[in-house]
Amino acid sequence: MIDPVFVTIAVIAVLVVGLSKAGLLGGLGVVGVPLLTLVMAPREAAGMMLPVLLCMDAVAIWMYRKECDWSLIRIMLPGAAAGTLVGWGLWAVVSDAFVLLMVGVVTLLFVIDAILPLRKKLEGLPPSKPWGVFWGSIAGFTSFISHTGGPPFQIYTLPRRLPPAVYAGTTAFFFAIVNTAKLVPYYYLGQLNVQNLTLSAVLAPVGLVGVFIGVYLVRRIDAKLFYRIAYWLVFLLALKLVWDGATGLMAG
Repeated sequence: MIDPVFVTIAVIAVLVVGLSKAGLLGGLGVVGVPLLTLVMAPREAAGMMLPVLLCMDAVAIWMYRKECDWSLIRIMLPGAAAGTLVGWGLWAVVSDAFVLLMVGVVTLLFVIDAILPLRKKLEGLPPSKPWGVFWGSIAGFTSFISHTGGPPFQIYTLPRRLPPAVYAGTTAFFFAIVNTAKLVPYYYLGQLNVQNLTLSAVLAPVGLVGVFIGVYLVRRIDAKLFYRIAYWLVFLLALKLVWDGATGLMAG
């Protein structure tokens, strides 16, 4: 904890996740665990981040308590529950590198589709329940393995072009529920040990600062600019996830 390299990387990772929780950085918050793996084991990083995420979730849902599209959450939650159970069952089988590669490829295809009209656009159309359940399950699975549920969630929600605050509120409520559901499995898997909880308590205030800064900026940013930034950040994130996943698999 007193290693300056560890402190620097941990603070940056948690701060970025906090900004993302507020809806400011699109899905860039999923780099939290990958960044932490530079200084700690991936499973330990995931365990340490969960309590921090829950603290940030609590602040985010309070800030956006009146701005949420519950119809999307009701569609996606059954799939997320199934994905969480699958993630629990495959915890010892699926590697972090494979999950990062899978999320990166899917996210990259999503960004390409946003640029090139490869499918019918969803703006203004009623939410598709089968696709919502599918992407909810992918989000639940990847969220359980390495807290990278943001991109699958965005694949279903970003094309809806929700107002920035409503999008941020929907994201906050969805992942608050998903992250709370992970507490029991993480406990039985030994991820919520004393060392991880101590690190969580130290880093949680940093994440809360990020959430407050992000909420302040989200309410003042132009919607068109917001989504332009979000898509570019998701694209850069996809490239990083693909690189991290591929290099991790080759190293393994």
